[in-house]
Amino acid sequence: MSAARFVRHATVVAAAVLLAACASRPARDGAPARVPGDLSNTPDAQPRVEPLRRGGPNKPYEVLGRRYVPMAADEPYSERGLASWYGTAFHGKSTSSGEPYDMYAMSAAHKTMPLPSYAVVRNPANGREVVVRVNDRGPFVAGRVIDLSYTAALRLGLLAGVAPVEVRRLTHDEIRAGLWRRGAPQPEAAPQPAPVLAAAAPDAADPLMALVAAADARAPARSATAPAGATTAAAAPGFWLQLGAFRQPEGAATLRRQVLDAAGDLAVAVFDDVFAYRVQVGPYASRGEAQAAGERLRSLLLIAPLLVERRP
Repeated sequence: MSAARFVRHATVVAAAVLLAACASRPARDGAPARVPGDLSNTPDAQPRVEPLRRGGPNKPYEVLGRRYVPMAADEPYSERGLASWYGTAFHGKSTSSGEPYDMYAMSAAHKTMPLPSYAVVRNPANGREVVVRVNDRGPFVAGRVIDLSYTAALRLGLLAGVAPVEVRRLTHDEIRAGLWRRGAPQPEAAPQPAPVLAAAAPDAADPLMALVAAADARAPARSATAPAGATTAAAAPGFWLQLGAFRQPEGAATLRRQVLDAAGDLAVAVFDDVFAYRVQVGPYASRGEAQAAGERLRSLLLIAPLLVERRP
């Protein structure tokens, strides 16, 4: 069992719900010795509108010196990153919400989604998709965005280890409308906007553009060798480095400004994909070029970029 997983249960759960079940460290985590034969046919969690808990597992908390602030409202949320899973060492023990963990149920742990929540998790490598109920906190390992139950990982084809996934929280309105069901009509998505590169002329109707323009106006004059500013472009194919994703445009504008100040020769874009404002650098023609730029950003900003490939 990983140290981060132990800390999540021994610290977060014990402090939040004062249960002694997780006070001792299990010897080992893993798959069950005998796997029920029908797990691959386990149905998705059935989303229903559940009141968000006040306090308790939704209070701000700290793990390994880092502070986490769970979402306090029923808001959309999506992200991409690595998924892990947990099994026998925690089966039957208390989750952060106080419910017993069932490794055979369709559940998951997330650092900041309000508890309880429902989320759609997709494995882009094989196209498999599941719906899980989020009732726990974690994982607290860099780059990992969700910790799946054993069965959810099995259905997604992720039992071999950590792997990239796409996660989307279902809002109460989406649950009421049944939009999580496969084949159900989906809400009309806004077209992918052009990214904001250096200081474009602000549009009064676009709060993100106004924030970006204001940040650029406050910044010191840039070198003549810096990339041209008043340009926008479509989301070009290639390799991009995602540096952060924000629910509010202010966070994206601030991070973009910090990256430009630290590495002014980079083209820093902000994409609004409805669920989040994503700060990305690119595009790069090859994975190697993107990884080299990622190492540079890691040393300059102490950020671990997420590599994203956009295809034509």
